[in-house]
Amino acid sequence: MEAKKIFGNWIVKNLIWALVLVTVLVIAASIGLRVMTNHGKEITVPDFTNMNVNEAKYNAGLVDIRAEVTDSVYIRRMGRGLVYSQNPKAGSKVKKGRRVMLTINSVTPKKVQMPNLVGYSMRQAKAELLSRGLNPGKLIYVSDMATNNVLRQLRRNREIAPGTMVESGSTIDLVVGLSSNDNQTYVPDVSGMKFLRAVDAVHDYSLNIKTLHFDEGIKTYADSLDAVVYKQTPSPSRNPMLMGSDVNLYLSKDPLKQPSK
Repeated sequence: MEAKKIFGNWIVKNLIWALVLVTVLVIAASIGLRVMTNHGKEITVPDFTNMNVNEAKYNAGLVDIRAEVTDSVYIRRMGRGLVYSQNPKAGSKVKKGRRVMLTINSVTPKKVQMPNLVGYSMRQAKAELLSRGLNPGKLIYVSDMATNNVLRQLRRNREIAPGTMVESGSTIDLVVGLSSNDNQTYVPDVSGMKFLRAVDAVHDYSLNIKTLHFDEGIKTYADSLDAVVYKQTPSPSRNPMLMGSDVNLYLSKDPLKQPSK
């Protein structure tokens, strides 16, 4: 009787209904937020390199992301209007609707201003070069107190001054420091990666590409962009090696040679 009397009170009834309403609203808001933010779901960014813009946008749409052209470079050996690079990189994990910025190969050479990379870290310098449509080249290590600190910038074995106008797509070598206390790295596993992505990964580990071995079926630069690494020397290892060491890559378009992962 006491319980019935208490729950029959209009004040208690209103409090109970208010509590139920708040609970329902909280649950609905939580569900709505999870739906709107695609909570817990990530999309793997495809590799758009060597596609034309329409192909890139179509393939981006298939996985619910957007591909947009934001810059261009000029590569003589590459087909006009094809995707040269992308940000985020292929293989990155992103949310639904994320914009992928594409750099395409333009029809005519474009001149860009050489930045001043001295004092930058190797990774910062690399990002700056790529943002201007320039290609990071060889890492030349010299003794210094700070590892991977850029000391000089070179083009065609000659120092290039900041502000110099150069063709987009030019390769810039970096002279970087190497401390005796911080001079080791590891060989990454780039098997199964396409040409440009594999080179990028090797550079990220402070290593250089010594030679690129393309199968006979690789006839053009466009073919090379679709080639996949099926072998590398040295092999991936947990044993450290000196920064600036060389890596050799073997690439093919033959599906039978491509590693299964």
